[in-house]
Amino acid sequence: MARAEIAARTLRTDRWWLPPLTTFVGLLLISIYAAFRTFQGDYYWVDQYHYLTPMYSPCLTEECVPAASHFGQWFPALPGFLTPPVIIIPFLLGFRITCYYYRKAYYRAAWASPPACAVAEPHSKYTGETRFPLIAQNLHRYFFYAASLLLLINIYDAVLAFGTGVGLGNIILLANVALLGAYTLSCHSCRHIAGGRLKHFSKHPVRYWMWTQISKLNNRHMQLAWASLIFVCLTDLYVALVASGTISDLRFIN
Repeated sequence: MARAEIAARTLRTDRWWLPPLTTFVGLLLISIYAAFRTFQGDYYWVDQYHYLTPMYSPCLTEECVPAASHFGQWFPALPGFLTPPVIIIPFLLGFRITCYYYRKAYYRAAWASPPACAVAEPHSKYTGETRFPLIAQNLHRYFFYAASLLLLINIYDAVLAFGTGVGLGNIILLANVALLGAYTLSCHSCRHIAGGRLKHFSKHPVRYWMWTQISKLNNRHMQLAWASLIFVCLTDLYVALVASGTISDLRFIN
């Protein structure tokens, strides 16, 4: 049967516009904060407690504080307004932007494609992800590999900070890598790598077990995407406040 012709854009009477608007505002605020901190180029390292914000890890250029360069300074000082995070941000952004959940989120919130279920989109045609730039969404699995490596580095940073004792900052850094780890493992690419191409689960019990556990996390992928993104910003904010002397780190064991 053909779809009934209606003049209205939608027959929905609820506030269908609220979720995409909330998503748009949330992503905008986080983007503004991340951009400010990226180009601030300061307050990313607490020397007394060895806290390194995840936004600057790994710190690989010569303008990095030497003690914060856990893996050496591979690159010379960057020119102009560029700061160390610009080296790793393309990989972090690539992983988030090409994520299956985030695609749905910003397609609806920013492009109105479509803005909500049962609401017509304003675009006259649909080309999917077959043309530039959206064809780059197919790189998600490769960004997953890069993000996994950066996650291991963040874990190393968090563990290394315990060398000076235990403070609130240590707990925050651990919680941050736990959320990042859960989000990364819940990724659809990770689930596919674990068991997506298996034809006989019974012949691969270990990979089948991994696939089932990742599938449980995958059911919470949206929640983990937001929780990990927000907590990265909160972790960075805490490190920045301590590094700038605005607040003192609450110490439990010195």
